[in-house]
Amino acid sequence: MPSAKRVLLVDDDTMLRGSLAEQLAATGEYAPVEAGSVAEGRAKAKDGLYEFMILDVGLPDGDGRKLCRVLRDDGVSCPIVLLTAADTDADTIEGLESGANDYITKPFRFAVLMARIHAHLRNHEQSEEAVYRIGPYTFRPSAKVPIEPTEKKIRLTEKETNIPKFIYRSGDTVARETFLHEGWVYDPAVTTHALETHIYRLRQKIENNPGQAQILVTESGGYRLVA
Repeated sequence: MPSAKRVLLVDDDTMLRGSLAEQLAATGEYAPVEAGSVAEGRAKAKDGLYEFMILDVGLPDGDGRKLCRVLRDDGVSCPIVLLTAADTDADTIEGLESGANDYITKPFRFAVLMARIHAHLRNHEQSEEAVYRIGPYTFRPSAKVPIEPTEKKIRLTEKETNIPKFIYRSGDTVARETFLHEGWVYDPAVTTHALETHIYRLRQKIENNPGQAQILVTESGGYRLVA
């Protein structure tokens, strides 16, 4: 299974922020990172990859909507939700035009926020602009180039790219038969031998020791990614 998804929470209300962080962490699906200002939020946004961001609009040193624009300009592509006490149409429009995916008015129910998060993540993870963490790599399928922490880039073929993308989106071990029937829908003639050949070549590129795979492992008649 992929590791817990990192979520950046930027809100100067320490009680609300702490409560959200605690509830997100309790699900086991998310690893929240907290910030209490625009400056701190932007700094932490640069410190690693996030799968989701929650920004309060009213921050002590600026506007969360402006922070959202800055983050988009910085290349952040993950879903961003804005939290606000203002609920006019003009506020909502301004929030969405800043690059946010959603705009939630306080007070709100945690279950509603979670439903929104799950919906946005499902949509984002199916896009080619999603950025995954696979072992030591960050990986955007559209670029076909996993990047190591040292910024070294590894170029993949189309089929090699589809392997981690399909397994990641599945969220668990993918059986060979499932891969053959669903993983390469554009190439129904692919055989088990061809699949294993592509797996072998991919491991040669991403594993330190391809003979003892630590990232793309064989398990129960299929393949699984180890984060």
